[in-house]
Amino acid sequence: MTNDLGYHTFMQRRPRIGIAMRIDHSTERFYLARHYSEAVEAAGGAPLHISLIPNAEYIDAVVDGLDGILLPGSNSDVDPLRYGQQPHLALGEVHTLKDETDLLIINAAERRQLPIFAICFGMQVLNVSRGGTLIQDIASQVPGAIKHEQGVPRDRASHSAKVSADSKLNEIIKTEDLLINSHHHQAIETLGADLVATAWSPDGVIEAFEDPRPDRFIVAVQWHPEMGWQNDLFSQRLFNSFVAQARETADNLSAARV
Repeated sequence: MTNDLGYHTFMQRRPRIGIAMRIDHSTERFYLARHYSEAVEAAGGAPLHISLIPNAEYIDAVVDGLDGILLPGSNSDVDPLRYGQQPHLALGEVHTLKDETDLLIINAAERRQLPIFAICFGMQVLNVSRGGTLIQDIASQVPGAIKHEQGVPRDRASHSAKVSADSKLNEIIKTEDLLINSHHHQAIETLGADLVATAWSPDGVIEAFEDPRPDRFIVAVQWHPEMGWQNDLFSQRLFNSFVAQARETADNLSAARV
């Protein structure tokens, strides 16, 4: 059954969703904005935080117990050396610990074919993991760019996006026209292997991509559906679909062990 927001309620075990944490170097603390976990929980998942420890053995041990991976946003940029570029003058902070750990998480999830939902920075690092490149600064590198760093209030929809009609994203949210929030100065330049763009802002910036292969659930969006999800049907559909796919993955793994 569903609640008033359209979210599913379930009697069976919640699928376990790993969410990569972020780091504040000024305080040496791992952190994660509450909205990611709250949106996953409301969709029927069990959010579990993954510490930024770039040790492959640790990451494999954690991911072995998960049914899906959420790659969240960040206040830093992917190191451009990881995609073969020198740093642009407008490059923001680079957190090596985060880059290395996110890439290990992606690798572990891909080997297990776990569902992946990537948001903002998560979308960018996922693209880099597949061999793609990034626009390091939209304002100075995209002719005719609109404003992509809207400021506060952060959950306000600040510009439109067009969704590909034949995409998995369109199948999930059931619309080709979106109004989205925007909190990024970098974007996708060239897409990585087995990824296709599925949404664009009016200036041509890629706002979403996915892996179209039928045996994969990899959906990435440049905006932040976790912000204001309580009142946004499209955000709810994204989290619902991701958690439902994680549940299916968990059920398939359980059946294979019997």
